[in-house]
Amino acid sequence: MEKAHNFIIDFDSTFVKVEAFDELCKLCYTNENERSVILDQVKAITDKGMRGELSINESLESRLLLLNAHKKHLKPLIEILRGMVSASFSANKEFLKLNADKVFIVSNGFCEFILPVVLEYGIKAENVFANSFIFDEYENIIGFDHSNLLASPQGKVKLVSQLNLSGEIIVIGDGYTDYEVREAGIASVFYAFVENVRRDNVVSKADHVAATFDQIISDYEKKLNQVNQITNLLKKSA
Repeated sequence: MEKAHNFIIDFDSTFVKVEAFDELCKLCYTNENERSVILDQVKAITDKGMRGELSINESLESRLLLLNAHKKHLKPLIEILRGMVSASFSANKEFLKLNADKVFIVSNGFCEFILPVVLEYGIKAENVFANSFIFDEYENIIGFDHSNLLASPQGKVKLVSQLNLSGEIIVIGDGYTDYEVREAGIASVFYAFVENVRRDNVVSKADHVAATFDQIISDYEKKLNQVNQITNLLKKSA
């Protein structure tokens, strides 16, 4: 490869079909009426954050306060998420494995449930960046690590900048925080990923709209072929 391409991939509603907090909420509340009310509130907060109307730290704090979650809920959540990997990511497991050095998961979600899911797709643990829960002595989830860059506004921008990656950076996600990496000039391309959800204000700012991961791979391979052709021509004329 003449020029490295780095894939920065979101987790919720991108790598997986759902928002993990929504699924966690369903596990935390067994009473159907109570669950329905809390879930609507959690979804409303998530949507505000994804549209850029609420800072990430406010979004995380508000949702955690509603959830009343415990460590025991994480194992069943992970099993649910394993079965909810987006179809086009699941179908391209081999591509992810072959490009493991250049595939990164950058999420405002939490390592505790993201890592077990993405590691099965050949993604390296050191290439996964997300928040971390804080537990009390009874293993209740009582908060998150506020020192983590991804728990702060512009967190993805700061995190990706610190990675100091060489070559092009391709950001793939469904939310405003994914677009912010492109807006900051760190990424060369932002794909609004709409296989699972379409957010119009995010789509309007994207370089490209991708219905599937296959589309992104196809664009990448076409560009790679063009680069290789130019390189070969330059070698012949040298």
